[in-house]
Amino acid sequence: MKNNNPSIKKNYIYNTLYQIFTLITPLITAPYISRVLGAEGVGIQSYTNSIATYFTLAAALGTAQYGQREIAMHRDDPHECSKTFWEIEVLSIISTIIVTFIWCIWIVITSQYKPYYITLTILVLAVAFDISWYFAGKEQFQYIVLKNAAFKLIGIILLFVFIKKCDDLLLYIFILSTSQFLGNLSMWTYLKGSCEKVPLKQLNIKRHVKQTFAYFIPTIATSVYTVLDKTMIGVITNDVKENGYYEQATKIVKMAETLIFSLNTVMSSRMSYLYSQDKYDEIKEKIYKSFDFLMMLSIPLTFGIIGVANNFVPWFFGRDYGPVVYLLYTMAPIIVVITISNILGSQYLTPSGQRVRSSKAIIIGAVTNFMLNSLLIPQWGAVGATIASVISELVISCIYMYMSVNVIHWSNVLATMWKRLIAGGIMLAGLFAIENSHTGSIAITLLQIVAGIGIYSICLALLKDELFLMIFKQSANKAKKKICHGS
Repeated sequence: MKNNNPSIKKNYIYNTLYQIFTLITPLITAPYISRVLGAEGVGIQSYTNSIATYFTLAAALGTAQYGQREIAMHRDDPHECSKTFWEIEVLSIISTIIVTFIWCIWIVITSQYKPYYITLTILVLAVAFDISWYFAGKEQFQYIVLKNAAFKLIGIILLFVFIKKCDDLLLYIFILSTSQFLGNLSMWTYLKGSCEKVPLKQLNIKRHVKQTFAYFIPTIATSVYTVLDKTMIGVITNDVKENGYYEQATKIVKMAETLIFSLNTVMSSRMSYLYSQDKYDEIKEKIYKSFDFLMMLSIPLTFGIIGVANNFVPWFFGRDYGPVVYLLYTMAPIIVVITISNILGSQYLTPSGQRVRSSKAIIIGAVTNFMLNSLLIPQWGAVGATIASVISELVISCIYMYMSVNVIHWSNVLATMWKRLIAGGIMLAGLFAIENSHTGSIAITLLQIVAGIGIYSICLALLKDELFLMIFKQSANKAKKKICHGS
């Protein structure tokens, strides 16, 4: 019997490539932009973008995650799937129009950074054309990747061609916003043949309003510790450079988090489908496998960022970005912490229809973050914000773990973690030894990366980590087959 389910492995690769490309865009340009615009220019962009993000979140109204879940659950029924798409998309367009009107009022009443806010209007309007959730729900991630990536690549080229001095900040924001807008718009070309046309009178938009709000509330709460950090740093410290340092540090950490989020985005659609089929044993099996695999990745990523930060930051961002090193030290642990909450949220709580329940944990985390930000940012600036974020994510992860005790046996999940922690600790010691007071050397960073992978792998092999040995054996067998076929 033919298996019609899309390949999780292929979709993970597609989505990882997309997420990496989304984040690699600023990473490719960061060394150049950080020097041309300076910490002050980067800080202004970070602060104004954080304000615009509140409006884009409101415009999206929770339709991204909700829409992905609904499409996944109805993908075997083409007409119902198409009807669901148009209902949610029309709702998204309506909410974007309303929010854009409020955004225009904000532009009129604000006195600072007005030209930047006017340019960011493009980013707010782009929400209405974002239908990546439709293709994610159908597990067709290749459509999300191809054209979106193409426009981001064009954006990178434009940045290097036109951004030459600190006065080009407005143009920089315009290029970033327009690339996002055109990338969203380009995905509509794939809709023909995949989605049926449904008469407007057949659409029942109201039935989705309550659910999208259920998804919207935790999304807004999440923004407290992903976006409000930047806003509070700017307001409390009144120092745009602090925001510039924070922005650069978060780019590096988010790049690492991409590997985790990519698998969970793919798995969320599959889990929603499995829940609609009542395949609970398969659901549990996939959650355990996800924990095993992602913990093996997140632990070395955390230790690795700490180990290379002191040497990496000076040559990548420039000598003026020294404070980013300390931000990376305090921010890196969030990778392991967020792995737990992301797996449980994406693969269990959301697909099983417990978004309202899980939102309580997110709200508690958001309140915790706001309170800690208020206490720590006046004392330690951006470093205080990173500490608040790590603690808030830890609170959410602990609550999620409590919510899932009837489904997941945590002793099974934690059984393999000690081996990864030992291997990560030994790797970290090796990275510090290689650095040996060297700062600002590309060669040293490359050596640290290669050595880090080697040390971590050898330690896992000596500790007989089952997943690592299985992957190693599979890779070795594939290599042997290729050699045999080649000869």
